[in-house]
Amino acid sequence: MRNDGGLLMRQLVLCADDFAVHEAASRGIADLARQGRLSATSVMVLSERWPRDAALLRPLRGRIDVGLHLDWTSEFARRAGHGMSVGAAMLRASLGGFDRGAARTVVDRQLDAFEAQWGFPPDHVDGHQHVQQFAGIRDALVAAVCQRYGARAPYLRVSRPVPGQADLKSRVISAMGAQALQSRARQAHIGCAPHLGGVYDFDADYPSRMDRWLAQAPSGTLIMCHPADAAASGDVIGTARAREYAHLRSDAFAQQLSAHQIELVRGGALYTGSRT
Repeated sequence: MRNDGGLLMRQLVLCADDFAVHEAASRGIADLARQGRLSATSVMVLSERWPRDAALLRPLRGRIDVGLHLDWTSEFARRAGHGMSVGAAMLRASLGGFDRGAARTVVDRQLDAFEAQWGFPPDHVDGHQHVQQFAGIRDALVAAVCQRYGARAPYLRVSRPVPGQADLKSRVISAMGAQALQSRARQAHIGCAPHLGGVYDFDADYPSRMDRWLAQAPSGTLIMCHPADAAASGDVIGTARAREYAHLRSDAFAQQLSAHQIELVRGGALYTGSRT
């Protein structure tokens, strides 16, 4: 797509993670999506809020991608009986991986919980703390989406950093299986978001970080964010969520998009073809 000056726009996906983690996140994400400041969100379906908060997204169907935030490491997952700390999950993935059969059961249950409220398959699947690419889980995920959805399989997030943005945290995340997930997805003819931006330590420098991410991201990059319209009690990144929300709804963010010739688009248009 070209802007009014005839210049080609770079197309990126901006995805708000953690929909339904708490009320402030669901409200903030829905508000930003209505304003056109997001093009995707991913849902924590194990949260008790998902059945009620799904109503906030229904008027946005067809305007943003709505996907599954596959969860092994939150309090919701622990209450569901399969959860563990992210450190324990990384250790298991490194020492032989998750049992594929058990992982497939968890993946199917979360896909079922998504579809029960949304009424449609997810547009994409990613993972809370990037578990979608951990050994054993990634195999179960690819098998599940192939068998359940066939040629209409949702696209998958690959947590590989944008060239030039590979700090230590990004490299560790990528090393937990980004290449392996992409290879399996390609073999199964499943679309993938090839690069992930938005990785940082939730510090106060969000506006300038976003400016750098937008400046450096190749077309087709998926940038994740974690906004909420208030800092919820007990949320360890609550203050950062509120900062992200404030910036994403601001004129300054709109100016960043314009200055860098960025168009926010749904991932289906980039990775798997247009969807309705």
